[in-house]
Amino acid sequence: MNQLQLQEEGFTVLPDIFSHYEVDTLIDCIGKTVSSGPLFRKTNDLFAIRQFLKELPQTTDLIFSNAFKRIVREYAGEDHFVVKSIYFDKPEGSNWFVAWHQDLTIAVDKRRDCHGFGGWTSKPESFSVQPPADILESMFTFRIHLDDTDMANGALRVIPGSHKKGIIRMEGMAGDERVCAVGKGGVMVMKPLLLHASSRVTNNRQRRVIHIEFCNRQLPDGLNWVEYMRV
Repeated sequence: MNQLQLQEEGFTVLPDIFSHYEVDTLIDCIGKTVSSGPLFRKTNDLFAIRQFLKELPQTTDLIFSNAFKRIVREYAGEDHFVVKSIYFDKPEGSNWFVAWHQDLTIAVDKRRDCHGFGGWTSKPESFSVQPPADILESMFTFRIHLDDTDMANGALRVIPGSHKKGIIRMEGMAGDERVCAVGKGGVMVMKPLLLHASSRVTNNRQRRVIHIEFCNRQLPDGLNWVEYMRV
């Protein structure tokens, strides 16, 4: 049923993939990290760590438990590998919100002219670019929730089935939205082309998520994923 929902609606929520003890161990590990350097972003509304698995390699064994590896294989397939990882902490009282969008860019190691790749921007330690749609369509995102998350503390809102429409012009966006509440230790699996948004925190509760993207495609013309990890 969950696999069918992912195929048809573009997302599914899997509860209790990580125990509360495993989550608390991860939180403790992250909390002991010195939050400085170009891959760390810290404001009153957001704390983020890009290239999370590279920056905190000590979390890898905690994250890639047998249970998590099983769902990656089950939902993405045996041939998918990590291509991006980010840690998001939306603190209590945060006014940070994310408008409706699709995840249209990937992180690569260099900038070069490649057919079908455009919208280049420079990021700390990497470059961001929009690849051809078929690469985006081959990807899966796994969002590990370290807190109970609902509408009041920034759960994702999605438009089911929107991932089937390719790259969407925002002015043409339409559909009934759904709130994706996820409990602590749960995992939300989604397709990057799924339209999604998140709201401000209104209940003074934290929302921490580890966001990991997987793909099974190598890049053309000498481009490389800036994060590449077989699990």
